[in-house]
Amino acid sequence: MKKYIVLVLLSVFVISCKSKAVAVQNTDKTVEAPKEDKKAIAKHYDNKLDFKTLNIKASAKYEDEKQSQNVSADIKIEKDKQILVSVRFLGITMAKALITPTTVSYYEKIKGTYYEGDFTSLSKWLGTELDYSKVQNLLVGEALDDLRKGKYTQTIVENLIRLEDDKEVDVKKSFFLDADKFLLQKEQISQAKENILLEIKYTDNKTFDQGILPTTIEINAIQPKGKTDINLNYNNISFNEELSFPYSVPSGYKKVIIK
Repeated sequence: MKKYIVLVLLSVFVISCKSKAVAVQNTDKTVEAPKEDKKAIAKHYDNKLDFKTLNIKASAKYEDEKQSQNVSADIKIEKDKQILVSVRFLGITMAKALITPTTVSYYEKIKGTYYEGDFTSLSKWLGTELDYSKVQNLLVGEALDDLRKGKYTQTIVENLIRLEDDKEVDVKKSFFLDADKFLLQKEQISQAKENILLEIKYTDNKTFDQGILPTTIEINAIQPKGKTDINLNYNNISFNEELSFPYSVPSGYKKVIIK
């Protein structure tokens, strides 16, 4: 069940991993950011996608130390309102999730289970704060957090602008922007006390009338028992179509209770 839920909610469940992560030494050479880059955050949001709906046909690969799975994923987004993700294997729907600003619902076929709840209980279970914006931002190549609301230390790391969150104590967050168009290249999240390490990389940006969208998302989580990788490739993208968001739990499925 877990691998399909991971693919449905993408990095959300990878972030939630409670096991201890392998320590990773940061050997990147850093220098102080030049003054002209102080408006990097504002320039990053100049790239914000302008759309009403987004329809994505994607291929996805989940891999850990024990298994590897290739599936297809249909992702429909009505901006700031709802996200529907369908995961299929050999044309058969294996999992489906409907996410709104107030609710999260999903079901998976292998064990015949489903979940319906809000972000409060789900965030508590995952051990990390989760909301609709984070999921939507992940899918369209924006920083998980709203960078305009934070305070960051800015440095240059391997020709990328690195923004490190100054406020967070338990959770360390770093966001890397390119120095040309200020697009998000990668973001790293770690929790020292929980020994959690997550990295999300964005590549293969494509320009549309609505803005720039990355077409490859790579999610890596390192744990002592192995490494979990999720690779998501957008094969077909269309904007502002009339989309339907059908979702219903098949009969006979058992509800998952999150305490």
